[in-house]
Amino acid sequence: MTSAAAEPPWLNDAEMRTWRAYLRAVNLIDRRLNEGLKTAADLAIEDYEVLVHLSETPERRLRMSDLSQRLVHSQSRLTQRVDRLAKRGYVSREKCPEDRRGTFACLTDEGFAALQATAPHHVRDVREALIDLVGTDEHEIVADVFERIIERLRQD
Repeated sequence: MTSAAAEPPWLNDAEMRTWRAYLRAVNLIDRRLNEGLKTAADLAIEDYEVLVHLSETPERRLRMSDLSQRLVHSQSRLTQRVDRLAKRGYVSREKCPEDRRGTFACLTDEGFAALQATAPHHVRDVREALIDLVGTDEHEIVADVFERIIERLRQD
C-alpha cells in the first residue's frame, strides 16, 4: 500500500504575485522586443540572439553545440534558426577541421552589417521594456536572482 502524495507547498499571496508578475512581464517584454526586431530588420528575437552570440566571438563563429548551449535551444531548433539565417545570407556553416562531425555557425559580413544596423533599435527597445524600469540600485539584485535561477535550472 502506497501513501498518498504529499501536498505541494502552495504559493502564498506574495509568491503568487511574484510568479504571475514574472509570467506577464516575460510575455510582454518578449512581444515588445519581437515586434521591434520584426519592424527594424524582419528578425525574430531568437534570430537576433544567434547573430549576437556569433558576433561576440573572435572569429565570429561557434560550434553549433556550443551555440545551442548558450541559447538554451535544442539542436534541432537551432538548426532551423541557422538554416533561416543562412537563406538570408547572415550565417554560413563550416565543417570543424578537428572533428568531422562538428559544424561551426559563422556570422557573415552581411549578417554582421544587419546586426550593426539593428542593434541601436533593439537596445532602445530593451531599455524601454526593461532596463530603464529597474532602479540603478536594483540591477545587480535582478541579475543575481535570474543568474541563480539559470544556474539551478541548468543543473536539472
